[in-house]
Amino acid sequence: MSNAMDGAVNGWLQHRMVLDDLLALVDDAHLHYRPWEGAMSLGELTIHLVTTTHKFMTGIKKGEFDEPPNVGDYQTIDELRTIVQHYTDQTQEEISSIFTWQMKGYVLYGDMRAPGTYWFSHAIDYEVHNKGQLFTYLHLIGVKDLPKFIRRPDEM
Repeated sequence: MSNAMDGAVNGWLQHRMVLDDLLALVDDAHLHYRPWEGAMSLGELTIHLVTTTHKFMTGIKKGEFDEPPNVGDYQTIDELRTIVQHYTDQTQEEISSIFTWQMKGYVLYGDMRAPGTYWFSHAIDYEVHNKGQLFTYLHLIGVKDLPKFIRRPDEM
C-alpha cells in the first residue's frame, strides 16, 4: 500500500467494517426485506453499496467508470456476507494502489467531469449514505442493539 493512501484505506475501513457488524444481525428471513414497495431489498442495497464503491475506485484508477458487475444470485445471509467480503478485499486493494496522479486526473461520469479526488470523496459519502439506510432497515425489522456507526481507530 502506498503511504499516501494508508489513511484513506483506514478511514474507509472504519465505515466498511460496520457493514459486517450490521449483517451479523440479519438472518435469512430478512434478506429480501423491503421497507416499501419499489425499495431495494436489504440484500440488494448491500450489494449496491459494495459494488458501487468498487466501481468508483476502479474507475479512478482506470480513468473511466464501468457499470457495477452483476454479482449473481445469493440465497442466504452467509452467501451475501461472502460477496461483501470479496468486494471489501477487492476495493481495499484498489484504494491501496491508487496513485496521486490518478487522484488528480479527471474522469467523466455521466455529464460531469471531475478529478479522482472528487469521485473518491463521492464514493465514500455515497457508501456512508447507503450504510445509514441499512441501519434504518435493521431498525425496521426489529433489531434493537445496533452497532456504532463507525469503528474507532482502536477497534480496527
